[in-house]
Amino acid sequence: MREEETPTPALEYSPRPAWRQLFKTTEGRILLFGIVVALIGLIAMGLVAFWSPQTSHMIGAMTFFNIIFGRAVSMSIGYAGGYGHALVVPVNMWVETVLVLLFYPVFVFSMRKLIVFPRLKHFLERTRAAAEHHHDKVRRYGIAGLFIFVWFPFWMTGPVVGSAIGYLLGFPAWLTMSVVLVGTYIAMGGWAYLMFGLQSRAAVFAPWAPALIVGLLILFVLTVYWLNRRGKD
Repeated sequence: MREEETPTPALEYSPRPAWRQLFKTTEGRILLFGIVVALIGLIAMGLVAFWSPQTSHMIGAMTFFNIIFGRAVSMSIGYAGGYGHALVVPVNMWVETVLVLLFYPVFVFSMRKLIVFPRLKHFLERTRAAAEHHHDKVRRYGIAGLFIFVWFPFWMTGPVVGSAIGYLLGFPAWLTMSVVLVGTYIAMGGWAYLMFGLQSRAAVFAPWAPALIVGLLILFVLTVYWLNRRGKD
C-alpha cells in the first residue's frame, strides 16, 4: 500500500508590528532620540523638585508657555520670575529640541500615510497649512531661509513649522534637523539677551511691569492667532 502523505503544516508568518519597522527608519530613530531627551529632562525636573520646588514649578511653567505661546512668552516668564540665563535658556532649548525631535518624524509618517494619528489630525493639518503658507518664502533662500525662519519666537512659526518646511522642501532629515536645531540655539541666545534686558528695565520702572510685559506678549500671540483664524474663515 502506498503510504499516506502527511500534509506539511503551513507556516504562519506574523507580520512585524508597524512601529518596529518605523523605528528602523531615520525618522524612527529621531523619534526614539526625542523620547530619550524628553525623559532625561523630566527626570532632571523631578530631581530639581527635591532641591527647590519653586524652581521646578518655574521649569514646568516655562515648558507649558513655550508649547502654547512660544519662546518669547516662556523666556519672559522665566526672567520675570527672577531667574537668569543659566535656567531660562537651557529649559527653552530642551523644550524646543524635544518638540522638533518628536514632531518631525510624526509629521513625516503622517505625510507618507504610514501611520494615522486621529487625535493629532487637526494639529498636523494646521501645521501643514502653516508650513505650506511659508514654503515659498523659505524656498526662495533655501537653507539660509530655513535658518532665518526658526528665529521667529511664536507658535506656528519657529522650529516646529520650520522642520515641516524642511521636509516639504525635500531636504534630508539630517540636514533639516541640523539647520533647525542650530538655528534655534543661536536664536535662543539673541532672544535671551533681548528679553532679559527688557525685563530688567521693566523691573526698575515698576514691580508690576514685568508681569505686564508677559501679559502683553500673550495678548499679542492670541490676537495674531485670532486674526489668522478669522482670515481663513
